[in-house]
Amino acid sequence: MTIRTLTSLRNYVMDFDLGVEFEEDLGAVDGRKCQTTVYWDGDQLVCEQKGEKQNRGWRHWLEGDELHLRMTAENEVCVQVFQKVK
Repeated sequence: MTIRTLTSLRNYVMDFDLGVEFEEDLGAVDGRKCQTTVYWDGDQLVCEQKGEKQNRGWRHWLEGDELHLRMTAENEVCVQVFQKVK
């Protein structure tokens, strides 16, 4: 699977096999490396990252025309909701 994040500030491409742990180089994002596993949990795409922070990762899921993103690191949670442009 490939996830491409394209923004006006920087681009990031994440290429992986579902359910298989791999070393993710996030140098372009925040300068760190971690062991990452991405898998499906029902209808949610889940990413778990093992590294310097506990409980780090994210979840993506769709609800109608909205893409939900829940990111965690240690005890902090960030939630973003993106609306599909029509």
